[in-house]
Amino acid sequence: MTRRQRVAENLNSALHHLLGAHPGTYLIGEDVADPYGGAFKVTRGLSDRFPDRVLSSPLSEGGIAGVGAGLALAGNRSVVEMMFSDFAALAFDPLLNFAAKSVSMYGRRVPMSMVVRCPTGGNRGYGPTHSQSLQKHFLGIPSLHLREVSPFHDNQRVLTAMLDREEPGVLFEDKVLYTRAMYRDGVVDDLFRYEVLADPSETARVFAPDCGPPDWILLAPGGLTERAVTALRTLLLEEEITCELLVPSQLYPFDSKALLPVLSRADRICVMEDSTADGTWGELLAQQLHEQLWSRLARPVLPLSAEPCIVPTAAHLEHDVLLQPSTIHRAIMEATK
Repeated sequence: MTRRQRVAENLNSALHHLLGAHPGTYLIGEDVADPYGGAFKVTRGLSDRFPDRVLSSPLSEGGIAGVGAGLALAGNRSVVEMMFSDFAALAFDPLLNFAAKSVSMYGRRVPMSMVVRCPTGGNRGYGPTHSQSLQKHFLGIPSLHLREVSPFHDNQRVLTAMLDREEPGVLFEDKVLYTRAMYRDGVVDDLFRYEVLADPSETARVFAPDCGPPDWILLAPGGLTERAVTALRTLLLEEEITCELLVPSQLYPFDSKALLPVLSRADRICVMEDSTADGTWGELLAQQLHEQLWSRLARPVLPLSAEPCIVPTAAHLEHDVLLQPSTIHRAIMEATK
């Protein structure tokens, strides 16, 4: 059996394909050139192969986001890498006031093929300035779409879809996920299988075959996949509680109505995320599902998120702040009573 490709390798292959297939595609970011190849080696080998279109920069998040938007406005395709998504806040203004608005503010629709890649999340001991999950801060901006990397979704397909959309997008990439293997052939492990649904968000459904309708359906972005599957396993084997997990590729816009036939199979729903609470993707989704499914739910949609504080550096404190399999397990058990 051949080794499964790791998520970082899958991203690297996708970028090689995009730059090879489209001569007007540029990659710009902090230290993305070889031999460094980016902080997480996702851009390894690209500058040697495409020296005129892989542009390495110093720390300048707002600047490179502006350059990426300018390249897109001129009719090119641009991929911008933030070294850590925490600093994407510095790129918020060019994304909000330049890139996203340029799609529609010139009296005609202007194609803006641009992706900002954001290594995100904690559980690596990087502390308060390199561990945040800032997805919620980019929600609700017209013409700015959000996606998150997962081990179920091939990144060549994801990045191609984002650029073909001709609107700026942000791709959140969980840093722990970089080292994990991509799933393939519908197999998660010895207990769980998966399929990718045909809804607009290309949601992956993780399920235990032959278990019948689930007691709970859990929705989570891709970075939470490993922790969520661990919780699914212990809930099934130790508590005989059957859960299914839904992992969308696209977070915003999100068409929850397209998932109603799947969601209607359970009368308990949980939405999880690594952001802190208030004004989040999970809360927006919970509101939509409450309106659409309340008449048949056994309880309100259960939201789970990180504790409302900075992410500590010390491993034991970071563990307590961010969602863990034990957190999910405990919350589902308490809400099942």
